[in-house]
Amino acid sequence: MKLCVFQGTFNPVHNAHLRVADYVCGNFNFDKILFIPAFCPPHKQSDPEMTFHRLNMVKLAISHNSCFEVSDIEYRRGGKSYTYDTITELYNVYDVEGKINFIIGTDAFEKIESWYRTDELKDVVKFIVFVREDNFDISKYDNLKRKGYDFEFQTLPFEDISSTDLRNKICKGLDISEFVPKEVKEYIIQNELYRN
Repeated sequence: MKLCVFQGTFNPVHNAHLRVADYVCGNFNFDKILFIPAFCPPHKQSDPEMTFHRLNMVKLAISHNSCFEVSDIEYRRGGKSYTYDTITELYNVYDVEGKINFIIGTDAFEKIESWYRTDELKDVVKFIVFVREDNFDISKYDNLKRKGYDFEFQTLPFEDISSTDLRNKICKGLDISEFVPKEVKEYIIQNELYRN
C-alpha cells in the first residue's frame, strides 16, 4: 500500500486542509490519505477534552471521499502525540510500499529538526511540503537535504484559513460556512464548541 499521512490538530478541520488532501490524492498515486488528529500536540497548547470532538469533526469532513480515512491511533495511545511513534506504529499496522509520505506546511517543516527523534524520523518518511508563503526561497532548505531529509515542495494558491481564526470567529458568533464543510459547522453548533 502506498500511504500518505496528514497529521494535525485539526481544531477544527477546515476546507484548506481538505483542499491540500484533495490535491495530494489527485496528483500522487497513493492508495490512502490517512488523517490523524493529534491527541496532545507537542508544539501546541491543546485542550484534551476537545480531542474527541476534533476526531469526530475530521470523520465528518472526510466521509465523502473514498481516498480519505481517519485514524484514532494517537487518540487511543494518549499522551504526547509524537510523529515518530505514530509512523513507527503505522509501519506495523499497514503493509506499506516504500516510505510513508507525510503532508506538512513550510511553517512546520522549518522546525523539523526540533521534532522528537527527528534523525530517525527522517529515515522513515518522505515529506510533501506545501508552501505557505509568498516569495518562497527554496535554497534555505538545502541544509536539510544535505542532512538526509527526504522531501519535495508543492504549491497551491494560498488559502488564508487558520483554525485559530475560525475559533475566534465562532466565539464572536460569526458565520464560518464558507470555511468548513456543512457537517462540521453543524457539529460545532450542536456541541456548542469554541464558545468561550
